[in-house]
Amino acid sequence: MLRRSLVLASFAVVFAGAASAATVRFHTALTPAAEVPPSKSTGSGEANAMLDTVTHELTYDVTFQGFASQVTAAHIHGPAEAGKNAGVVVPLGNTPTSPIHGTVKLTPEQEQQLTSGQWYVNVHSKNNPSGAIRGQLTQMK
Repeated sequence: MLRRSLVLASFAVVFAGAASAATVRFHTALTPAAEVPPSKSTGSGEANAMLDTVTHELTYDVTFQGFASQVTAAHIHGPAEAGKNAGVVVPLGNTPTSPIHGTVKLTPEQEQQLTSGQWYVNVHSKNNPSGAIRGQLTQMK
């Protein structure tokens, strides 16, 4: 009987831990018009990300296409609201190819910035070195 109680208690702890885990999803379309200042790039793309609030890991997927010149870099930037620029928070590679996948561990401050809409993704190209396409990461409902 004691063994059965211990097994049931173990299951309760495991399920309670799983129930408290939260996943927050983010999405953005990457467009030339969202760049600051807007670019004349022919590129487009999108970014999807998922934040695990228990492990504090952000998993991201970025896709892009249609550039008239070579893609030279991609980044996640912050903190900045739409229409403002900020420094690189997560480098996504030099001369990256689509798709870009990865996971990064965030600090509590970075999580707060992300969840409050202060992070954006952008892709740079040879013709648009300061940024070709961009999109603000927003929570999906």
